[in-house]
Amino acid sequence: MVSRRHLLASAVISAGIGLAGRPGELLAASAGMDDEGQKTMNANAGGETQAAMIKPYSAVAMQLAAQSVEKSPDRASARRQMAAMIETLEPKIRSSAIFIAQYGGSPVRLAVLPEYLLTSYPGRISIPDFAEKAALEIDGPEYEALGAMAQRLGMFIAGNAYEADPHFPKLYFQTCFIISPAGEVVLRYRRLNSMFAPTPHDVWSKYLDIYGLDGVFPVARTEIGNLAAIASEEILYPEIARALALRGAEVFAHSSSEIGSPIDTPKDIAKRARAQENLAYVVSANTAGIDFSAMPFASADGNSMVVDYKGRVIAESGTGETFTAFADIDIAGLRAHRRKPSMTNFLARQRLELFAATYAGQSPQPANSLMKGNDIVVPDRDMFLRVQEQTIERMVKEGLI
Repeated sequence: MVSRRHLLASAVISAGIGLAGRPGELLAASAGMDDEGQKTMNANAGGETQAAMIKPYSAVAMQLAAQSVEKSPDRASARRQMAAMIETLEPKIRSSAIFIAQYGGSPVRLAVLPEYLLTSYPGRISIPDFAEKAALEIDGPEYEALGAMAQRLGMFIAGNAYEADPHFPKLYFQTCFIISPAGEVVLRYRRLNSMFAPTPHDVWSKYLDIYGLDGVFPVARTEIGNLAAIASEEILYPEIARALALRGAEVFAHSSSEIGSPIDTPKDIAKRARAQENLAYVVSANTAGIDFSAMPFASADGNSMVVDYKGRVIAESGTGETFTAFADIDIAGLRAHRRKPSMTNFLARQRLELFAATYAGQSPQPANSLMKGNDIVVPDRDMFLRVQEQTIERMVKEGLI
């Protein structure tokens, strides 16, 4: 008998390029856009008219310093710190956008913020304690403030934060979000591959029952193109970007906090690869260091970049807080390339049936590792390491590694 998991795996890998990525419950707000954007969408969804109406625009990877909440004594103080941080973002983005428009001639319509900008990572804080202190509520004041900022700026704002979900109490998920110029969250993507934090895959059966695959691999179809999000080290996993591209994604907003280097890092290589193999833009924003943390400030700094759909780095930042990773996004050119028969049209040349059976088999990392029957297990930090150790042991026994 074919299991439900096998069917779902086959559904992901067999998705066609024309799939719309319809909003699930997580994406219920994705219809929020201004009248001009809705007219663009209605003109000819995915067709030549729509592409022609999307003029080149600038996207910027805002390289900003994250602020850790690990030293905040309680939830209230952490929330005050986050609110103060949000207030500093608007003048930085506005002044950057003015310069970029004057310098390059194209208006900034998308600004990508770094990973966990408001809180930094949890370190050894327990999962329930970090959820209480730092995880944003889905309709909480932080999203309201970010939405108001996007409205005033008149642009899409992509970012990343830890987020609570009432369906999964005492847990949190790392969430990438995109907010429209109307102030609405049009995309909410939960990180699927994380080493020391809960993911939807760890509560897979329940998560799918609630949100479905459209809530797992969301794509927001907007007036500036089809937007998707990838979190941090997930850029190293080609399956995630490919699943989103096969649901229509044209621009990947990549929020990251990583070690910058003058030599190629694994993430730098992966950003170029994900862009080329999916014929998509990657707008990758790194942190400019992490403040209020015991870790040396500049440990995660530099190398924010914009990569075009041919895998070319067209803008890259040095170190420190800066907006210098900005570039034009040409959706019409991307779509023309995707529709051209050629050896370099990698999306059109996919033969997914070849891999469906392999991907539908048992994955190395098990699903539902935080489920016991219908109950959610609240893990300690070391549980994730134990699961990986068991996975490696099983792969050795099976002769896979």
